[in-house]
Amino acid sequence: MAERSRRTVRDLRRGNRARVLQRLYFDGPLSRQELGPATGLSSGSISNVVAELASEGLLEEAGVVDSDGGRPRTLLRIAPGGGLFVGIDIGETRVRVELFDLSLTELARTDRLLAQHGYDVERIVGHVRSGVSDVLRDAGADPRMLLGIGIGVPGIIERDAPEAVGGPGAVVHGQTIGWSAVPFERLLREAVQIPPEVPFFIDNGAKTLGQAEMWFGGGRGAGAAAVALIGSGVGASVSRGDILDEDLSNAALEWGHTTVQLRGRRCRCGSIGCLEAYAGAEAMRERWHEAGGPLPPDADDETALAALLAAAYPGPGGAPDPVAVAILDETAECLGAALADLVNLFLPERILLGGWAGLLIGPHLLPQIRRYAQEYALEHAVARTTIGLGHLGPDAVTVGAATLPLSDFLARGGTRPAPTVRPGAGAASARAAAPVRGRSAAG
Repeated sequence: MAERSRRTVRDLRRGNRARVLQRLYFDGPLSRQELGPATGLSSGSISNVVAELASEGLLEEAGVVDSDGGRPRTLLRIAPGGGLFVGIDIGETRVRVELFDLSLTELARTDRLLAQHGYDVERIVGHVRSGVSDVLRDAGADPRMLLGIGIGVPGIIERDAPEAVGGPGAVVHGQTIGWSAVPFERLLREAVQIPPEVPFFIDNGAKTLGQAEMWFGGGRGAGAAAVALIGSGVGASVSRGDILDEDLSNAALEWGHTTVQLRGRRCRCGSIGCLEAYAGAEAMRERWHEAGGPLPPDADDETALAALLAAAYPGPGGAPDPVAVAILDETAECLGAALADLVNLFLPERILLGGWAGLLIGPHLLPQIRRYAQEYALEHAVARTTIGLGHLGPDAVTVGAATLPLSDFLARGGTRPAPTVRPGAGAASARAAAPVRGRSAAG
């Protein structure tokens, strides 16, 4: 009974810390007086939690404001220097690694191009290992301040997989990139040189993009939103609920492999007629080349898509290439029809197009995409949905990846992972890996 009581008190304390941290993170800076009604906690609880978090370097003062006839109120905010996160985008053309502080301000970044070797697992792991080392070094950061590493990857993620398929840890099934049950988390844990208690959070890249847009971008404030990731491949995620709602859900969809054309083009997944076979940048490059577009056969996806758009939209005085126009119109129709499926199935308030290719084609194709979505979707459902571009730019997947460990950190009330010792490591290793108390940006 005593142990149950101790667990209850500990959980209550952690929950109170989480409420304060989350409110300050998304709505701050706030005063102690404002935190009370915002969190539902008593003034005494607020004082205790604030004092505790400030002593750990997680909160700092952010100035004072006058009150109506009373004493000035001190504003509080999350201390950027209270911890570090790494966000990683395993993209189609590069591995991007970024280091962020607790406010998700970028401190350092590095890119590793994938053009020559593609998705070779050993090379990807090597890129992550060297990338993490580089951003920590470039920022002059202490690895012991790391609170977690988030990674967005293509494919389906299986967590806590059985040993038969490479568990424990996240296993990636990435059919379009040739990954079959890759024990990615275990490989990274063995390779990346960080304190052993620092957790990895691996998820689908479209889901990390969606979470970034819901937290900080075009999805903010929407009760339900769908975010499409259009790069060399195509994916999507659907989010429901407020970011501070315990019932918030964010699910990745293999949307790029829904059928938009019966007996259509062969997709790189092996099926036929997939959306990705028409709307992915790789597929647009192939279609442009097959149609005789003036493009070297070894041009990468980004170069090819830019050339295709330049041919279709040459600017003042230029004549649009009718083949390029036809390819892009077919792409817009396929995207519109597939977005109509999202509208009919999930009834989102907003749909956002993101990813480097989505942001490149969006300014040209959005009117057509909206028109086709209206033609294919149920009238009442699509009338409630706005379709636009993501707000966070091509780095949104990396930012979203960093929100994975950040979300966990906030939910745990800012408690740091407990030091662990790998098999064979001694007490000295545990002492070296122990986290140090964070300092505020001001201090």
